[in-house]
Amino acid sequence: EIFKIAILANSASIIIAHNHPSGNPSPSREDIEFTKKIVSAWKLLDIEVLDHIVVGDDEKYFSFKEGGLI
Repeated sequence: EIFKIAILANSASIIIAHNHPSGNPSPSREDIEFTKKIVSAWKLLDIEVLDHIVVGDDEKYFSFKEGGLI
């Protein structure tokens, strides 16, 4: 679905975001692996992933870009 929307909108870039119900925004091993895979997939479509943001409680978040993971 994400690919479809971005392609139909002729997007040059995207930002991915999701929340952690636990409230702790630290990325899990699965989050890191997913991000690596999705960045590679988007490169094939010539669409840049600008960031992947994990949202937690109390305005806490983790930015893969700021964390050097993108």
